[in-house]
Amino acid sequence: MNSDFGVPRELSELQKKRAEYHPDLPPCLQGTTVRVEFGDSTTCADPSSVHVISRAFPHTFGQPLAHFLRATAKVPDAQIITEHPPMRVGVVFCGRQSPGGHNVVWGLYSAIKIHNPESLLLGFVGGTEGLFAQRTLEITNEVLATYKNQGGYDLLGRTVDQIRTTEQVNAALTACRDLKLDGLVIVGGVTSNSDAAQLAETFAEAKCPTKVVGVPVTFYGDLKNQFVETDVGFDTVCRVNSQLISNVCIDALSAEKYYYFIRLMGRKASHVALECALQSHPNMLILGEEVALSKLTIFDITKQICDAVQARSEKEKYHGVVLIPEGLIESIPEMYALLQEIHGLHNQGILTENISSHLSPWASALFEFLPPFIRKQLLLHPESDDSAQLSQIETEKLFAQLVETEMNRRMKEGIYKGKKFNAICHFFGYQARGSLPSKFDCDYAYVLGHICYHILAAGLNGYMATITNLKHPVNKWRCGAAPLTAMMTVKRYSRGPGATPIGKPAIHPSIVDLKGKVYELLRQKASSFLMDDLYRNPGPLQFEGPGADVKTYTLSVEDQDYMGRIKKLQEYLDKVKSIVKPGCSQDVLKAALSSMASVTEVLSVMSTPSFGGHHQPL
Repeated sequence: MNSDFGVPRELSELQKKRAEYHPDLPPCLQGTTVRVEFGDSTTCADPSSVHVISRAFPHTFGQPLAHFLRATAKVPDAQIITEHPPMRVGVVFCGRQSPGGHNVVWGLYSAIKIHNPESLLLGFVGGTEGLFAQRTLEITNEVLATYKNQGGYDLLGRTVDQIRTTEQVNAALTACRDLKLDGLVIVGGVTSNSDAAQLAETFAEAKCPTKVVGVPVTFYGDLKNQFVETDVGFDTVCRVNSQLISNVCIDALSAEKYYYFIRLMGRKASHVALECALQSHPNMLILGEEVALSKLTIFDITKQICDAVQARSEKEKYHGVVLIPEGLIESIPEMYALLQEIHGLHNQGILTENISSHLSPWASALFEFLPPFIRKQLLLHPESDDSAQLSQIETEKLFAQLVETEMNRRMKEGIYKGKKFNAICHFFGYQARGSLPSKFDCDYAYVLGHICYHILAAGLNGYMATITNLKHPVNKWRCGAAPLTAMMTVKRYSRGPGATPIGKPAIHPSIVDLKGKVYELLRQKASSFLMDDLYRNPGPLQFEGPGADVKTYTLSVEDQDYMGRIKKLQEYLDKVKSIVKPGCSQDVLKAALSSMASVTEVLSVMSTPSFGGHHQPL
């Protein structure tokens, strides 16, 4: 274990300037009084999952939403907390490092010290393994000094991204009891927050006083739902990648002889690739969600790219840039099935070198067709969540090779009459996730850290810190907390041929919405991107100047203020109650009954499990 965690960094002049920046707080978090309004009890988005989730989480399912209020808010039944006894809080980095993570710790530290200087914040050194082993570092202003507004997770480090097995959960429970923690803040993405929900339920069942709070920090951008508009780190990674892509685009335009195939991190969802495409305008983006929906084969995709290369050659263009999300390989039906078969053999204990001889005939034929380097990568042991090691599978090289082979065939047969096809491949992932965070991610993470304290002060367990209205300035942000169980669904799937479909409640990754405004924006521009070389460079990260406060297209285009709409609906319902009282006229009562009957009929239909919108592809 690295013994240098928490040691002051040596900062460049730019980093020192960054460290001096202090994020603002929204009005609802200012001062030392915590004001919280509780909404109605929550459910989950998929009605068919309610029964399963409520049985699995009897103590934490159905908890109400919480909204934190500014001092001037006039809400009669708001809970006002003015007494803040000393608090002991632990914080652990659970997911993969994401720009802005350090600011969650800073915001949490600032909040607990503002409300009571005697409170203590302990960071678990070495991620979840540090939690299980009770390795802690007391967070102080001196410790934080060179980590404020800085990238990475090296303040505390991270290891295994799970708290899932009985042994792990019991170790976490023991650690929290031994350290007498009032709260445990888990910083991570989809998997980490699913584990946080289970931990909160277990703690409640065991009558452990430690309250568990989750924070949405993952640069994949796939922890999105009705309560979470975006994740800490997504803004930074998309900006950094977009500049790199733009540099490659200009290089392609300058040399006019290479096609660049660029694979981007992002796991199964294509959020990062979609946002980068809108920021940098490459010629093509192969979206995994489109491929899955249309059930495109590896040969369909190859033909699609080859047809684009040929169409561009007719305009004397022999260069281009193609973006490929790393999750694409699992979106191709036959490749997904092959991976599932390989993973099933791994689970049976078959040695890696013997797996190819145990494949079914069709899988064996596909496996043998693939280039040797891809075969080797597909045989890698799956991740802890049973997904392929996507960062290690060079899908961009696979398609570059397949396209080159097909273009050579077309040239030989006289179908293609242009210049020889040349490809250069890149994988952009690790270059961006350790970046200095953007101003937005610095602000977002810092404010989320403050919200974590407010959640603990209100005595809430099994909640995620949330902010809505994020596309507006910080002083317009709405801060709250949503139960982790309200973000869950149950996806049933098979682990291999003939297996019984299984599923358990979890927060699942959100995929790109092919009916959403962001995707529609790409579709409107796709043909001009393909043929007209409208390359765009968003420039480097800025803390000051014209680009400092620019938000992602993903955040700006969609109208996501779910929490605001919930409050608006409550206002309408309260208004109806105030008008329709005993003694009101018959006409008013009839109009109310007629309207309510229509509304409830529509909502009942929309809430049935068979109503469109609840099915998620595997």
